[in-house]
Amino acid sequence: ATDFDDKVWYKSLNKALFMETLIERHGHIMDEYDPEKKIGMIVDEWGAWYTVEPGTNPGFLYQQNTMRDALIAGITLNIFNKHSDRVKMANLAQIVNVLQSVILTDGADMILTPTYHVFDMYKYHQDAMLVDSSIETETIGVEEEWQVPNLTESVSVAEDGAVHITLTNLSLDKDYEIRTILTDYQVNEVKGEIVHGEMHEMNTFETPDQVRVKEFNEVEKTAEGIKFTIPKCSVLHLEVR
Repeated sequence: ATDFDDKVWYKSLNKALFMETLIERHGHIMDEYDPEKKIGMIVDEWGAWYTVEPGTNPGFLYQQNTMRDALIAGITLNIFNKHSDRVKMANLAQIVNVLQSVILTDGADMILTPTYHVFDMYKYHQDAMLVDSSIETETIGVEEEWQVPNLTESVSVAEDGAVHITLTNLSLDKDYEIRTILTDYQVNEVKGEIVHGEMHEMNTFETPDQVRVKEFNEVEKTAEGIKFTIPKCSVLHLEVR
């Protein structure tokens, strides 16, 4: 969970992106029998499963949680959000101490993982209305077999009219300038928050806040929408009003 290189980074993200292929394939089959989409698709378990931590019982499946898991969470939640017409429930495997959990405990002590902080940023999509969105991407990676798009996104509008944009930058070494076009929408205010860091960064009981949500204020309003630069290895949430 913590000992990996660039190749394994991109391989892991590539495998996370396969979730969209699974949803689309199963969705096509369901559309034949349920074109009105009355039946919800349930993703019973999702998340990363690595080799267990040294010194732990393999049966317990305990593993740490790094920025790699933050990206996997952001990628996967963007996919679920963009397919929310069909995906009605999706369950992370799992909640505490096992696999890609949101909480790690040691006796009475507890820490929040990078995955937790991504969930915290994405909560604004819940009970909001999905809107059409797309993003121009390029292919990145160190091995052709495991290449990935550099960016993923999803967008929703809350009941109060706020637009919530979530973005992931899968690159380990490159920031990207983003220029958005918001159709029929006048930007008055933008608030941002971000989880980012070096790929191996994690929260431990000695350093519980190494990875956390931070303010992101480097956003510029334009005639068409907003402009900003998303840092490498990051998950970003913007609230636009």
